[in-house]
Formats: sequence, C-alpha cells, structure tokens
Amino acid sequence: MTVREILPIAAPLNVSVKIPGSKSITNRALVCAALAKGESVIRNASDSDDTALMTNGLNQLGVLVRKNADALIVEGTGGTLYAPKFPIPVGNAGTTLRFLLSLAALAQGKTVIETNSRMAERPNDDLLNALAQLGVKAQQVGSRFSVGSPSDMAQGGTLRGGRAKLDAQKSSQFLSSLLLTAPYASSDIAIQLEGRLSSASYIDMTMDVMKQFGVEVNRLTNNSFTVVAGRRYSRTEFVVEADASSASYLLAAAAICPGRVFVHGLKLNSLQGDAKFVDLLKTMGCAISEHADGVACMSGDVLKGIDVDMNLMPDVVPTLAVAALFAGSPTRISNIAQLRHKESDRLAALETELRKLGANISATDDTLEIIPTPLRGAQLDTYDDHRLAMSFALTGLKIPGVRIENPECVTKSFPRFWNEFEKLY
Repeated sequence: MTVREILPIAAPLNVSVKIPGSKSITNRALVCAALAKGESVIRNASDSDDTALMTNGLNQLGVLVRKNADALIVEGTGGTLYAPKFPIPVGNAGTTLRFLLSLAALAQGKTVIETNSRMAERPNDDLLNALAQLGVKAQQVGSRFSVGSPSDMAQGGTLRGGRAKLDAQKSSQFLSSLLLTAPYASSDIAIQLEGRLSSASYIDMTMDVMKQFGVEVNRLTNNSFTVVAGRRYSRTEFVVEADASSASYLLAAAAICPGRVFVHGLKLNSLQGDAKFVDLLKTMGCAISEHADGVACMSGDVLKGIDVDMNLMPDVVPTLAVAALFAGSPTRISNIAQLRHKESDRLAALETELRKLGANISATDDTLEIIPTPLRGAQLDTYDDHRLAMSFALTGLKIPGVRIENPECVTKSFPRFWNEFEKLY
C-alpha cells in the first residue's frame, strides 16, 4: 500500500494553480458527439480515468475517439452502434456505467458492461427499471450488466421510447443517461420523476450540453421531461469548462491556511453546481474575486462555521467538511443522503477517518455535523475514493503527521492533483 505524508505549510500562500476540464461535462459531450453524424472536437477535455473509461466504452460500441493534445476528436456515427465482442470495463465509474447502459440500448446485439465490486453494490435498479419501461432488455447479475440480446442484431437496439416513471433520488445520473440517449429512440420519450431529484444542477448541465449539440429537452415541470424522437445531435466544436469540483480543494487551502490561491480557468457563472462552493467559502469569511482568467480565494481573519443544504453540490461535501475542522464555530451540512452511494459511503468514511484526527464529527442518514476541536496527526484511509484523498490532504496543511493511504486514486478525476498541490509549498 502506498502512503503519502502531507507536510504543514510554513509560509502564507501565494500561488496560481491549474485544474482539468470538467469530467462531468466531458462525458456528457462525448455521448452527444458519439451520436452526432461527423467529426466533433471536444477541447479542454478531462484527462481523468473516468473519461478514459468512457472513451474506451464508446470505441467498443463502434465510435472512434482519439486524443489530440488537450482535445478529444470524436467520429460520430449518427446513432448507429454495435454491441462489442468483449465486455466493456468501467470499474467504479458511475457516470460511465449509467451513460453506457442507455447508449447500449441503441446497439445491435447484446452489450455486456463489467464493473468492480463497489460499483456493483451502488444503486442502479431505478435506471434499469426505467429502461425496461422504454422497451430495453437490461439486467444486472453481480458485477455484470447486460443490455439487449443476440436477436437484437436485426432490430438495431431496443429503445422504443414511450413513457417511464423514474426514481432519481439516489442519483441524477439516471435521468441524465435517459435524456442524453432519448433523441435516438424509436418514438418520443416522456419521463416522470417520482420523489425528489438528487443533485438537480447536473440535469441543468446535461440539458445545456445537449442544447449545444442541437437538441432541446422539453421540461414541462420540475419533475416532467419530454424528448422528441427524430431530433439529432449536430457535430460540434465544444469547449469544456474547468472542473469546479477539482478547484474546490485548492480554493479550500486558502480558507484553511493564511494567504491566497488563484485557480486558472474557473468561472463563477457556471452550470456546474460545485462552482457555488466559492459562495460557501465567502460566507465562512474568505474573500473571493473573479478575474478574466480565473478565480482567487483569500483567507479571512477568522473562518466561520455554517449551516448549509448541499444537495446541489454533494461532491464538494468532503472539501467543506475538512475546511470546517479549522473553523471557529460548528458546521452543519444537510440533505446529503446520496453520499452513501458514491465511490465509497462518504458520510461513514468522513466520520470514521476525521475522528482519527480527533475531530468531533457525527453523521446521520443525510447530515454531517462538525464541532471544531484540537486535532492530531493520523494515517487516513481513502477507501479508493478520489474525493476523500484530495480532501484529506488538506488536513495535513495545518496538522503535522497526516498520512494519506492510496494517494494515486486521485487519477479518477484529477490526475495532476499532487503536482498542483505541491505548488502550495
């Protein structure tokens, strides 16, 4: 097992850092480009493991995707896909698995997608049930998901369209998956949500990417969506925004330590829900300034605890939880039940690992409460979860003796994280 020790920062921060393109936006653009007819260019594409798994999956379905510097060149097929001879590996990449499940419904033949054990445990039944309502033969057996059957060779897929009821409380990715593929169904698709939509900002992101490729979603109410069949994506030159989730760790460093961190490429006016993380830092007492080429965060005199609903930006809950350890008053984070179903059970992991540092932290089914207390060094398990590894690294900026297990897991979303983290010194 690899372990990385984090050294405390001695001098005030004054640093500029760079972050990758958004993984979430890149994977959505890849689906649209794959279904469009002709060549699309996706610039500033994410270089994450999840995106690599997505491009491999598209290649196996018959879509040629190649890399050119920071761009991905996609030869779209116009919606004609073919089931691969061998299973598509997706590891623990939730977005990749869920997007490919709907895409595979357009393929001729039977597609098999293989996950790791953690992804197999994460919720997917609600998406499979919705696909079944739309005519798709899809099932999960252990860590293998299958879509279609050998007899579908003549049909060219089983996504007939129609009406579906969908429970997206555990993941908004279920709805995004259906919307992205819906224009290529045999008939119109109408989706009615049951219960509250989790992480609704990601649906806004999905619809925006689709619109940039030429297809609009009809949103009749907050819980009702319709996509007209026969509309087609157009080949596009698409520029991916800088990843707001990745930016959160480096911005939070300026909240924890004295000084200033400037993040190149970040925009406050973004459909990424995690871009609102800077508002939380501002409420906690930091100074935020936007510039033509990025955003800066400067520490304040005192870091204040906050009470916040983070359903719209669950991926940055670990970042906030760590920052809250160094505040002068308690923090309460609510409406985050979906964190139980991520790459790890993040609520349980945060409670368990931060307590090793001496933190007074408690988790319920959908909340975290942090009461600042004196802290000590410890070795922290990251559970092979990239967001935990990057968040836990921040604790070592102030606490001597912090060691991070399996630090290389950050490649899932931010392969260059440790290079940018070193710039803080």
